[in-house]
Amino acid sequence: MIPRIAPNQYGVPTLYVNDQPFLILGGELHNSSSSSADYMEKNVWPALRPLALNTVIAPVCWETLEPEKGSFDFSLTDSLLFQARQEGKKLILLWFGIWKNGETMYAPSWVKQDPITYFRACYSPDNPSDTVSPLCTAAIEADACAFARLMSHLRETDGEENTVIMVQVENEIGFLGAQRDYSKEAQKAYLAPVPPAMKEYAGIPADNTDSWYPLFGEDAPELFMTYHYCLAIQHIASAGKAEYPLPFNVNAWLEQFPEIPGSYPCGGPIAKYMDLWKKLVPSIDMLSPDIYLSDFKGVCDAYTAGDNPLFIPEARRDPVTASNVFYAFGQYNALGFSPFGIEDMFPVPSPSGSAPEEAPAPDPAVMAALNIDLSAFSNTGTAPYLQRSYEILSGMTGLLAEHRGSGKLHAFIRKNEHDKGIIIPLPETDIKLTYTGNRPGLPGTAGFLLENGPLGFYITGCNFQIEVLPKKGSEKKVSLIRLEEGTFSEDKFHPGRILNGDERMQAAICPMASVLRFQVCLY
Repeated sequence: MIPRIAPNQYGVPTLYVNDQPFLILGGELHNSSSSSADYMEKNVWPALRPLALNTVIAPVCWETLEPEKGSFDFSLTDSLLFQARQEGKKLILLWFGIWKNGETMYAPSWVKQDPITYFRACYSPDNPSDTVSPLCTAAIEADACAFARLMSHLRETDGEENTVIMVQVENEIGFLGAQRDYSKEAQKAYLAPVPPAMKEYAGIPADNTDSWYPLFGEDAPELFMTYHYCLAIQHIASAGKAEYPLPFNVNAWLEQFPEIPGSYPCGGPIAKYMDLWKKLVPSIDMLSPDIYLSDFKGVCDAYTAGDNPLFIPEARRDPVTASNVFYAFGQYNALGFSPFGIEDMFPVPSPSGSAPEEAPAPDPAVMAALNIDLSAFSNTGTAPYLQRSYEILSGMTGLLAEHRGSGKLHAFIRKNEHDKGIIIPLPETDIKLTYTGNRPGLPGTAGFLLENGPLGFYITGCNFQIEVLPKKGSEKKVSLIRLEEGTFSEDKFHPGRILNGDERMQAAICPMASVLRFQVCLY
């Protein structure tokens, strides 16, 4: 069966692959890694093997797929499929078409060299950018044609294997550098009456003939761009969906300080316009945040509003990502989690046998100009923590899938330095978790508790202490009668040490994720 997203028995959106629930423990590659099959074989796959991930997120670029107009080359795609199958990994493909990070980077040369047919968005009248305008129907049609060919090829070559389980359409869509497009085509559309779909969205009478600014004021430029990007993405996505209806997502460069359209890509699927994207782009199954901001919980809250399933295609590369992953699955029933630049976590030694060089850090000046937190891109020290978190989660994905929405899964995260802990209320007892850790350069405090029968529990995550409490007002006493550490494999718990005495007091006070099983009694 084609991979699909459907409600599970509790009504929670779930990804099904080969008709079984599938949780994505992923990693996104750097933009250029998948442009060479040889590079992938020698440098990427060996670097990924130490991590217990099950899915690799990799770009497929329009410029390599259709180097000459109407002439398609699927050799890189086929190599990627072949290598992933050899490694036993699933793939999520990123379609780098017209737009990537608010710019036109991966379009073929025949698009880039023809600014008349494939006209550019303008920062101001007569000041063109290098970004193709979302009002350029010729470019959108050409992109849609290429994307449809890709999806048709995947259906023919992977329809039985289901190596590819999802496709992202474009990347961090929007216009950088101005609040809207000032090309002559955009100017004409901006001064024309607002389209019926936008009037319906805003509750404006259908017979109103005002243009964008009289109706929407200071929000008009961003709503105008959002509308036209939505139309473009729906045209491209629907063309691909008609060929092979895999789950599709669109990812978001988040709105952040300064909250001025153009400082982030204007027109993209930011949280405040998710409802408009859902209305205008029905061929997209979910809107997905790229989370480099420190407020992980706030972003996840925003992107689980309504019926939007949470999939995180890009997450921070620093050690805190190793604790955030537990909260994503435990609290939000995430379809998947994926730190960016995953092949840097365990880089491959050079042929001479010398130690691998750490990946070059992003230019601080460039990151500052784009209002991006530089620390989010540092992977120093991340590898062993992320490896341990993924090992734990990979051993219990079936158990997690079984309990999505059951009410027996209880997540926790330390929101800030003043957050001391949480009490998790349960039917017969309460579990008090005291937060520890909170040191820079290490994972934070996060995890989840899973009820395991009457008064039995599993708990996993980083940096916490456990205490069992009687229910408020209860005359019964409660005691922790057994605590043991262990591991999961194929959803079975394998006990290790029985923790008591000093070790019982120190259990899970560690940035390295652990799994504990404990039993409580009432008397």
